Amino acid sequence: MERPERKPNRLQDYDYSQNGAYFVTICTQERRRILSYIVGDGFPVPKPTGIIAEKYVLQIPKKYPSVSIDRYIIMPDHIHILLRLDGGTGDPSPTIGTVIGWYKYQVTKEYHLKINTAEEKLFQRSYYDHIIRNQRDYDEIWEYIENNPLKWALENKNAAR
Repeated sequence: MERPERKPNRLQDYDYSQNGAYFVTICTQERRRILSYIVGDGFPVPKPTGIIAEKYVLQIPKKYPSVSIDRYIIMPDHIHILLRLDGGTGDPSPTIGTVIGWYKYQVTKEYHLKINTAEEKLFQRSYYDHIIRNQRDYDEIWEYIENNPLKWALENKNAAR
C-alpha cells in the first residue's frame, strides 16, 4: 500500500535559525488529552504529563541561551509556545527544528521513565510553526494563546474530564 506524499510544512528556503519570534504548536499523538484538563472559565490544570511538558518548556532557554520563551500554554492535547531566537553576533541560534526536537525528546524520555513505560508515541511526528512577521502578528498570537483555554472550555462540554 502506497502512503500519500507528505506536503512540506516548512517555508522553503527560510533560515529557521534566523533571529525573530516564532509560534509553535505541538500536538499529542492521536490528540490524546493527557497534558492537562480545563476547569471553570478556561483554567488549565496540568496532569502529570503536562507537568513534565512544562518543565522542559522552561528548560529550553537553559539549553539554548539564544532562545527565550515569551509565552506558552499546556492544553489537554497540545502545547503552544511563543518563542524568540536572538543569537546576537557570532553566536548562532539553533534552528526551530533543533529546539523542538530536543524538547519533544526530553519530554518523551521522562514520560516513558515516570508515567508510561510502553514505547508508545507521545507526540505527533511534526509540529506547526508560524514565523511572526510584525508586532500586530505577535499581538494576535499572544491573545490567541491567552484565550485558548477559555475557547476550549466553551467548545468542550466535558472539558474538565
